[in-house]
Amino acid sequence: MNSKELIITFIKTSCAVNDMLAQNLKPFGISLQQFNVLRILRGQNGVPANLSTVQELMVNKMSNTTRIIDKLIDKNFVARDICKENRRKIELFITKDGLSILKEIDPIVDLTEDKMVGHLSATDKEKFVSYMKQLKVN
Repeated sequence: MNSKELIITFIKTSCAVNDMLAQNLKPFGISLQQFNVLRILRGQNGVPANLSTVQELMVNKMSNTTRIIDKLIDKNFVARDICKENRRKIELFITKDGLSILKEIDPIVDLTEDKMVGHLSATDKEKFVSYMKQLKVN
């Protein structure tokens, strides 16, 4: 197998995984990027995050994070406050509604992920992750 065939297979698989996850999120009215932001904010465990923190942790670095957060605020899944110590700094929090929607979505995403890779052994998964980390993408 040559490099081009490997990369094309990788891209096709990546797109298929994204499509499958996006289809499972569609009934909830959120995108994969919005789901990613919600998970990042939940992972903050109540500690406020700023825009750069969210951007740094996002899976898709090319996303328009400000627009994504604005949409989540409109849906009442995220709250934005002005920092008391530095009025130029914006603090982001996941709301109760955001936590609630994740509680609904998590089992569905878990099932989808298991459908895609659950048949692989733990060793195969570890090898796969190891191979992906060896790619020179920077």
